[in-house]
Amino acid sequence: MNEVHLFGPQTLYRHWEDAQWSPFAIDLSADRGQWQDLAEGDRALIFWVLSSLMVAEERITTKFSGLVGAYGSEEEATFLATQQVDEARHMQFYARFQDEVVADPAAIAAHVERAREQVSPAFRAIFDTALVEAHRQLVASPRDPVAKVRFVTLYHQILEGTLGLTSFNFVAGHLEREGLLPGFVDGYSKIHHDEQRHIGYGTWYLREAVAATPSLGDAVRSMLRELLPAVSESLTPPDRDGTDWNALGASSEEIRDFALGGLTRRLNIIGVPLASL
Repeated sequence: MNEVHLFGPQTLYRHWEDAQWSPFAIDLSADRGQWQDLAEGDRALIFWVLSSLMVAEERITTKFSGLVGAYGSEEEATFLATQQVDEARHMQFYARFQDEVVADPAAIAAHVERAREQVSPAFRAIFDTALVEAHRQLVASPRDPVAKVRFVTLYHQILEGTLGLTSFNFVAGHLEREGLLPGFVDGYSKIHHDEQRHIGYGTWYLREAVAATPSLGDAVRSMLRELLPAVSESLTPPDRDGTDWNALGASSEEIRDFALGGLTRRLNIIGVPLASL
């Protein structure tokens, strides 16, 4: 466990400087025609995914400043500021895709409001309730290590590390295999690259925090116990009954195994193994 090398905030900041991209430089010309030609069921499923991404990015963009204010060093503050820029860039890309491909130009708020109609109650419980409350607590007590650990666990390990990585793996993989929506895949892949950097920070921070104060492992465990059932439900597409289903060329078992496998590896690195929950 101790042999795993994680980059600290200063190195992650340097990586950010070398990884700039623009949401307005992605070529969406092929996506416009393909979107209209998709089978109705496929288009509905991809629109559900896009809606989930829109709601997620709006929330994680607007409910992040508390972590920037809870920085522990100037290097950490600098890196966290880059993450907030990344999240805004991601939201801009998804809004542009809505405007130019789904062909419904609107303000970002209108896109997000329409997207909320597509997501499940479990998804809203994570993003509209748990994230909002964890951010409120961190803003109220930026020097409280328990509030910061709970927020980073939710944000970097659950939202980005579990829901985000799992969605990317299966959605982008399906679209690439089918030769569909190449512009979306290009932008989504750049977003994925950014989020790998974010997750690296979250894993580094939690490992450092738990190593310094082992009792903070309880804050990690409590957040996971509270939200893992909603995470599992959030990965289930609409109109899928029971626990066994297929979507985007994968079974429910494959999707859940991927999500749990990644989380398990990161928790082992942090020093809070999943079995200890």
